[in-house]
Amino acid sequence: MTSMQSSLDLDPDASRFQSGRSFEIDKEKFSLDYDSHSYRSSLLIHADCMEWLGRCPENSIHSIVTDPPYGVKEYDFDQIKKRENGNGGIWRLPPAFDGGKRSPLPRFTALNGKERDHLERFFFEWTRLVNKVLVPGAHVFIASNTFLSQLIFDAVIAGGLEYRGNIVRLVTTFRGGDRPKNYEKEFSEVCSLPRGNFEPWGLFRKPLPEKMTVGECLREFNTGALRRLSKDKPFADVISSERTPEREKKISNHPSLKPQSFLRQIVRASLPLGEGIVLDPFMGSGSTISAAEAIGYSAIGTERFQDYFEASKTSVEKLRTLDAKSS
Repeated sequence: MTSMQSSLDLDPDASRFQSGRSFEIDKEKFSLDYDSHSYRSSLLIHADCMEWLGRCPENSIHSIVTDPPYGVKEYDFDQIKKRENGNGGIWRLPPAFDGGKRSPLPRFTALNGKERDHLERFFFEWTRLVNKVLVPGAHVFIASNTFLSQLIFDAVIAGGLEYRGNIVRLVTTFRGGDRPKNYEKEFSEVCSLPRGNFEPWGLFRKPLPEKMTVGECLREFNTGALRRLSKDKPFADVISSERTPEREKKISNHPSLKPQSFLRQIVRASLPLGEGIVLDPFMGSGSTISAAEAIGYSAIGTERFQDYFEASKTSVEKLRTLDAKSS
C-alpha cells in the first residue's frame, strides 16, 4: 500500500531529515505569570489553554499537534472524579473483551444537542485564538474520532483555518463491536457499531498571506508545507500504528495517551524545515512534548489540570528516551 507509512520508513541515511534544530524559547515571553517548568528545549505551562492563547504573543508558534478533550466535558473535574471512583459519569466503563481489559471511554454518542452546540462553539473560539498565535502557513494536527470529527473539523474551518485533509492512523482499538447493551444474548449476532480500526486526525493550515507562494512562505516563516520522510519519500496520509504500549501507559497515566511511535512521525512532519516551536495546548502528561524532544524539536505544552502538569515534569523525560520503533 503506497500511501501507508510506518516508523520504519524514516531514511536512516538521510541525516538532514532525521532530526530538528532546537529553537530557543523565551521562557518569560511564553510562561507569562503561570507556573511553568523548563525541560531541555521545551516549556511546560500550567494554564487553561483558552486563557493562555489569549495572552500568547501573536505569530509566535510554528505548528500545533494536539489531542483535545473531544466532548469537552469529559475532562471536567467532576467527570474525572467519577471515572476514578468507578461511577462512570460520561466515561463508559466497558467490560473485558476477548480477554482484554478495556480502558474507560468517553460516551461521545451520549452528547445531546446542547452539548454538541457547546462543543462546536468551543472549537470555533479555540481556533480563533489559535489563528492569532500561529505564524502564516503553520500546520495544525488535531486528533479526533469518527463520531465527532465532522462537527469539530467544520468548527475549525469556520474559525479560520484551511482544511488540508485527514491523517488516518490505522489502529485496531476496543471501541465499537459490542452487542446491544442488555440484549447481548437475544441479539448475539449484532453489533451496535463497527469495531474501530482507524483514528482520524484533521490536518489544517493557517492561510498564507495573499499572493504568497509556499516557497516564499518557507523562506520567510519556515512553514507552509510538511516535512518529508526523506528526499525520496513524502509524508503520507495513512500511518500504520499500534495501541499505546503498556510500558508507555505506566509512565504516563492519561486515558487518551497516544503512542510515541505515531506521535513522533506527525510531530516531525509538522515543521517542514525542522525549525520552530511545536505547541500542544491540551498537553495532558506531555506525550507530544516528549515526541518533539525525541526528534530535536522545541515545544510548548499547556495543561490546566495540576496532576497532569506535575506528572509531565517526569514523564516527558521517560517517554523521550524510549526506543519507539521497538514498542
